[in-house]
Amino acid sequence: MEITRMRVVHFEIPADNPARATKFYADVFGWQVKKWDGPQEYWLASTGAATDRGIDGGFLKRSGPDHGVVNTIDVPKIDEAIANVTKHGGTIVMPKVAIPHVGWLAYFKDTEGNVTGMMQADPTAT
Repeated sequence: MEITRMRVVHFEIPADNPARATKFYADVFGWQVKKWDGPQEYWLASTGAATDRGIDGGFLKRSGPDHGVVNTIDVPKIDEAIANVTKHGGTIVMPKVAIPHVGWLAYFKDTEGNVTGMMQADPTAT
């Protein structure tokens, strides 16, 4: 069976002080950061023009001392991706949740202990 390659499309940087962190990245790298108007405190970072290589990301309040940077992979069907993670020795650390009008998100831990996100785009998610 051939596996379709799926790309990293988003990153999240946890911060003890999101205002300080977003200012740092804006000042050092020129990123444009704006607060998201969704149901949680989250800041979206635009790292360059849409035509440039690379990805955009976000900042959120650090949830604990082990909360590190998380990369998110675009998947076509999140339920199948969740099943595939567990089939191959990974564990789900945050079950599938809806990000309203964006899609479905879940976090997993790979066989090496790294936490990574998976996102299925779905503007009807609520």
